[in-house]
This record gives sequence, C-alpha cells and structure tokens, in this order.
Amino acid sequence: MEKGVQRWVVDISKWDPTPHDFSFALYLLPQHHHSSIIKYVKLEDRKRALVSLLLQYALVHQVLGIPFEEITINRTIEGKPYLESDKAGMDFPNFNFNVSHHGDYVAIASEPLCLVGLDIVSCTIPLRETIPEFVQNFSSYFSSFEWDNILNAGTSDEILIEFYRYWCLKEAYVKAIGIGVAYGLDKVEFHHTGWGNISVKIDGETMTEWKFWLFELGKRHWASVAKGHPKSATESYKRTLRQSDFDEEDYNKGLYLPDAPFLSKTVEQLISIFCEAKG
Repeated sequence: MEKGVQRWVVDISKWDPTPHDFSFALYLLPQHHHSSIIKYVKLEDRKRALVSLLLQYALVHQVLGIPFEEITINRTIEGKPYLESDKAGMDFPNFNFNVSHHGDYVAIASEPLCLVGLDIVSCTIPLRETIPEFVQNFSSYFSSFEWDNILNAGTSDEILIEFYRYWCLKEAYVKAIGIGVAYGLDKVEFHHTGWGNISVKIDGETMTEWKFWLFELGKRHWASVAKGHPKSATESYKRTLRQSDFDEEDYNKGLYLPDAPFLSKTVEQLISIFCEAKG
C-alpha cells in the first residue's frame, strides 16, 4: 500500500508560461475542466487551478497506472475532488487524494486507505489592519486553549505564524472528512509538542484514529496533512469510497504507513508525464 502514500508540491512562481505554453498545458486536460480554469481573470489564479488539475491526473496515472483517457475526476456537492473509478486495485482499498493551493505553492496528497486532507497557508501580513485585528476576526474558530497559545506566541509576527499553523491543521481536518470550513471548529482542538506529535480532540475527546503533520515549505508557507478513518467522512464523500468500515487491525495498517516527504515537482515534469503517456 505504501505506493499510495504520495505528497507532491509545485512552486508556481517558477513557472512563467507564454500564452502558448499555458494553452498547451490546458489542452492536456479534459475539455470539461477548462471553464473552471479560464473563469479566473488573474494569471496567478489560472495557474493555481491548472496546476491543481495537472497534479491530480498525473498522480492518479503514475500511482494507479490508469490511462489518462480513462481517468474521471469529479467533485462532491461540498467540492471535494475524487476519482470516479473501480480500477484502483486491491493494493489500494480506498485510494483518495486532496489538493490545496495558496500563495506560491500547489500540492496534492494521497492515501491508499485512510481519508486524507491537505491544506497550504501562505503567512502573509495583512495590509488593511493590524495583525491582532486580523487574527481577532477568526477567534470563534478556536478553542480557548488554542486561542491562548496564539495570543501568547510572542511578537505580532509570531502570533500570525501561530494562527496560520493552527488554521492550516483545522482546514486539513475538515477537508479530509469532505466539508468546507464549518461551524464548530472551536470544538476541534489541536495539541502538539513543538509542532510535532500532533493530535486532535473533538468535544474534549482525543481522536486516536487520526494523525497529522505540519510541514514548512519555505517562503513563509506551511502545509498540513491529515489522515483519518473513512467512517468520519460526509455521506456524499463516503459514497465515493470503496470501503468505510474496517476492523482495527486492517485500519491501523493504513494509519501507520510511513508518511512520505513532499516531492518537489515542476510544471514541465507534470507535462512530460502526460506527453510520455500519450506517446
């Protein structure tokens, strides 16, 4: 199953495509995806949307060996992407993936059995308000324990970084189960030791069937990966999974698979995966 544990990241600031380059990459994807990319006015937003889909198709093709023309990627009503296929094979009882982009980075994470959620944050300094004012806007999303840790982190910049780290973890969790930013996030409380050994409590109960990681990508960007039990998924996302019930032994085989480091990819490398497959 280990091959199903993948983490890929692209720094889109290093890709400066000509209009021809962009169109070439766009037309590697199925036609029905094009409108979701070109609806954006800014080139940076178009790049994020395009690279997100290139990552999804390239990873599915490389990990599962499915020909590009047979890959169908859709979204649940809540917006979580999923592979519409029964070709994952028995080595991947529940293959699923999640994508995120913010600032300079676009990334994807996949798991063969557990739910996976991914979030990237770019720790940008707010322009129109002070850091304390900015952070205060989100106070209702944090437990009192988390909020105390944020406010007592140190300087204004350290407070902002602490805020974004907690926010990144919460986003990864809700994306794993298939909902957007939701009510009740103050009841999802994270604990850590130096931002390692991360655990979560929900309504005060430690969730032992979940694991979390926080990675520093560089340039004040962080990524968080969450993996947890498929029984926690929304009903709409459960319907996209092959299996949501596992006995403890089988589930732990997925939960305790070694985590993978983020592999840095270029847009050119993603394009070459498509071109090589198509001969």
